[in-house]
Amino acid sequence: MSLTIVTRLLAVLLLFQLLPLAQAAGPRITKDLEFANVDGHRLRLDLYQPETGKGPLVVWIHGGGWQGGSKKSCPIQWLTEHGYSVASISYRLTDKATFPAQIHDCKGAIRWLRANAEKYGYATDKIAVAGSSAGGHLAALVGTSGDVKQLEGTVGGNLDQSSRVDCVVDYFGATDFVLRSKTQPSRANKEGSVVYKLLGGGADQKVELAKLASAAFHVTQDDPPFLVLHGDKDNTVLLDQSQRIEKVYREAGLPLELIIIPGAGHGGSVFYSEKYRQPVEAFLKKHLQRPA
Repeated sequence: MSLTIVTRLLAVLLLFQLLPLAQAAGPRITKDLEFANVDGHRLRLDLYQPETGKGPLVVWIHGGGWQGGSKKSCPIQWLTEHGYSVASISYRLTDKATFPAQIHDCKGAIRWLRANAEKYGYATDKIAVAGSSAGGHLAALVGTSGDVKQLEGTVGGNLDQSSRVDCVVDYFGATDFVLRSKTQPSRANKEGSVVYKLLGGGADQKVELAKLASAAFHVTQDDPPFLVLHGDKDNTVLLDQSQRIEKVYREAGLPLELIIIPGAGHGGSVFYSEKYRQPVEAFLKKHLQRPA
């Protein structure tokens, strides 16, 4: 066999080895973009974008009981496969600040993302917000508190930009801390509990602040559609939290779909499995009006 034929065979073999890698190419990732600096605390976000095109934007808010977690955990990166851009944002945790700092940070991130859309190449004519657990709470609150002055803040500037969103995907987030103070007092009222740390006191004592922090108390006719996913075995955030926002939305005549996952607890891979990816992708496609 001549050297030329051997060389060609090796080239073909190399091509076949590289082909799966090319097919499995992931999203374009830009990490640690600073969207605000609050008293020396740098707030950053990570961008996940499809290989080509200016994908409609989905903002992801991580969970962790408002006291932990990280933007590094972004289980909806798979949306880039469907042409979406995903921004996974950070916010001040409760060791740095109490509520409403967290929602101010989230809205500051959304304003920054709008102001920098052309620079980084994603579409913001319509934006979705999504989150799990504590992030689900903040996503729901972003959705229902558009233009609520106390919850806007000035984090990051860009005050000429809107912090409103066009749809919400809430994975098992709390929506009513007054209700939670009654059904889960150990998590909402007890000193040292996650809600106590968030509010700077028990929800049973800081009732007005608890209402301010609850999406269910802000629902108005101009609020966006919701998709809510919750496990029926969740003992961390009870299912009644998602049923509460569903009830308020129904009473207001607003669209909300609640998907109850049988046997699911507080989180887990089942929420991001193919079965439950499908309704999320369909919901985003409908409300972000992606072109065919």
